[in-house]
Amino acid sequence: MFKSLFAKYMTAFMLIILISFAILAAVISGSVRSYTIEYRERIMAQTARTAELYLSQTFSDSEIEDFSQFIYYNSRAASEYLTLLTDYAADTTIFVSNAAGDILLSDINSPISAGEAISPHVVEDILDGNSRQQNNLGGLFGDCHLTYAKTIESDTDILGIVYTSASSAKINLLVDNLVKTIIMTFLWISLATLIAVYFISDKIISPLKDMSKAARSFASGNFDVRVPVIGQDEVAELATAFNNMAGSLNNIEDSRRAFLANISHDLRTPMTTISGFVDNIIDGVIPQEKQEHYLRIVSSETKRLSRLVQQLLDISRIESGVRKFNMTVFDICEMARQILISFETKIDEKKLEVEFSADSDNMYVSADRDAIYQIFYNIADNGIKFSYEGGKYRVTIIQKEKKIYVSVYNEGIGIPQEDIPYVFDRFYKGDKSRGIDKSGVGLGMYISKTIIDAHHEEIWVKSVYGEYCEFVFTLSPAKTPPHKKTDEQADILQ
Repeated sequence: MFKSLFAKYMTAFMLIILISFAILAAVISGSVRSYTIEYRERIMAQTARTAELYLSQTFSDSEIEDFSQFIYYNSRAASEYLTLLTDYAADTTIFVSNAAGDILLSDINSPISAGEAISPHVVEDILDGNSRQQNNLGGLFGDCHLTYAKTIESDTDILGIVYTSASSAKINLLVDNLVKTIIMTFLWISLATLIAVYFISDKIISPLKDMSKAARSFASGNFDVRVPVIGQDEVAELATAFNNMAGSLNNIEDSRRAFLANISHDLRTPMTTISGFVDNIIDGVIPQEKQEHYLRIVSSETKRLSRLVQQLLDISRIESGVRKFNMTVFDICEMARQILISFETKIDEKKLEVEFSADSDNMYVSADRDAIYQIFYNIADNGIKFSYEGGKYRVTIIQKEKKIYVSVYNEGIGIPQEDIPYVFDRFYKGDKSRGIDKSGVGLGMYISKTIIDAHHEEIWVKSVYGEYCEFVFTLSPAKTPPHKKTDEQADILQ
C-alpha cells in the first residue's frame, strides 16, 4: 500500500494533522460551549432577578392581594417591561407563572402565551431549588432550552416564578459554525501540506532515484556515474558520500586492473625465463660450462615468484584475520643495524651516503618482531631502490611523547603530491613505468600499513617529488628485558 516515500509521508502528515485538528475541535468546541452556556446563564440569572425585583416591588406597592389578579390587571405594563429586558438579553424569552406552573405573563415576542402550563414535575424541581434547567420544560418548548428560574416570594408564600429561557439550538449552531471553520482550516492546511510534502519528498526521492540508477550502473561495472549534489542538507551529504564511495570503487577497480596487469607481468616474465632456460638446458642448447650461470638465474626467478606468492598469502591471512601477532620485546636499534648490514652491497653499488642515528644504542619496543622486521626491511629496501646515486640515505630512531619514531629518509625521485594519499593502498606502485622497480606489485606498503594498524600504531610518508622521500612509523617503547643489560650496567659490573 505504501510503496513510495510520498505515500508514507503524506499518510503520516495527514494522520498527524487530522488527529491534531480533531483534538483542537473537541477542546475549542467544548470550551466555547461551556463559556457560552455560562455566559448565557449569567445574563439570564441577572435578567430573572431584575424581573423578579420589578414584579415583587410593584406587587407589594399595589393594593391587590392575589398575585395572579395583579398580573392580570398589570399585564400590559409588565409585558412591556419584560420585553424591554429582552433587548439586553438577546435571543431570550421571559415569562411568568404562578406557583402551580400556569403561565400568567410573557414578553411581547415570546412564543409562550398566557394560559399554557409548565409540567408539574419541572415546577416541583424548581421549587426544590434547582433553578437551572436544560430541557423543554415538560413539553412547553419544541426543543431543548436553557432556562433559569427565579421564584417571586412574599413573607410567607411563593407567589410565582420568573423564567428566562434561550434555545440550546443557537448555542449548538455557534459550536457547529466553529467546527465548520476548523474543518475548512483543516482542508486548506491539508492541501498546503499535500503540496509541501510533494516538493519535499521529491527533493528527497530524486537524489535517491539517481543513487539507485547509479548503483545499477556500478553493478554493471561502470563507476564513472555521479549523483548531483544540491544544497547542504543531509541528503546532499548522502549524495556527497555516495559520490566519494563511487570514487573509491573506481579507484579500487583501477587498482584491481593494475594489480592484474602487474601480477600477469610478474608471473609471466619469470615463468617464461625459467621455462626458456630449463628447456634450453634440457635440449642441450646451453653449453655445460654456462648451465650453472643460467640455473642461478632460474633460482633467482623462482625466489621472486616465491616472494610474490608469499605477499599474496600475507594479504589473505591479514584480511581473513588468520595471521596472529606475537608481541615480544626486542631492540629496534639492533634490528636497524642488521637491516643496514644486509643492504651493504646495494648501498655500495649506489654509493649512498648512509647516516644512522638513535637516541640510545639500545631502544626496546613491544611488537611482533617478524612483522616489524618485514615492514622495516621493505621501507629500507624501497629507500635504497629509489635513491639517487650518491644521495643521502638516513635511518633515524628517536623517542618522544611515549612513542618511538622510526624514520627512513632518502634523497631520490620521491612521490608526486597527488599520489601520496594512495601510497598505502593495495596495488599502488609509484614506479608505474617499471623503469626502476621491476619486481614489486604494489603490495608491500599495504601490508605494512595493515600490520601497523593491527599494532595500533601509525605510519605515514613525507615527500617532495624529485628531492626526497621519508617514511615514518611509530612503536610503543618497552622496558629493558631482564636478561639484557645496558652498557652502563655492564661497566658497573666490571
